[in-house]
Amino acid sequence: MTDELVRVYLPATVPMLARLRDEGLSVEAAHAVTPELREWYAEGDEEELEYVAFTRAAQDALLLLRGDPTASRRRVVVSADLPVRAIGRHGGELGSSVVRPAGPVPVTSIAAIHVDGAEAAEDVAAAVEVVAEAQAGDPDAQFTVDGVEDHELEWYDVTELDLLLRQVG
Repeated sequence: MTDELVRVYLPATVPMLARLRDEGLSVEAAHAVTPELREWYAEGDEEELEYVAFTRAAQDALLLLRGDPTASRRRVVVSADLPVRAIGRHGGELGSSVVRPAGPVPVTSIAAIHVDGAEAAEDVAAAVEVVAEAQAGDPDAQFTVDGVEDHELEWYDVTELDLLLRQVG
């Protein structure tokens, strides 16, 4: 019997990707389609729910960038397929998509890597500067943070990790 897999979206930075192959990807929190998210967004189909979880991971990537001023100003989201048993849930608040990976996510579990293109770097840098204020309710800061969502993250296969790191590292 195989364990059911769940698609999980992990926020990251370019330096975190550099450690992915050797150490796996360690994050405190990630996002997935949870029962709480399904209940909150009952009209949404699976694709819409996954987009919500993905977008929340991209927003969390801004917070990671805030904590690493030397990292390239590009949001990174890593999509991984993890066994249900390897994921802990957090809270249970209505609408929450937050999950907790049980440990480092190995490169073999990675389905895709998503990274902002070079043209997004200026907008991402501006959003990183005000993301804490946006979380505190500042509407002007939220407008700046929302502006980065106009940039679609580029898709990379996990086999392109070395190429990606050369391009953005």
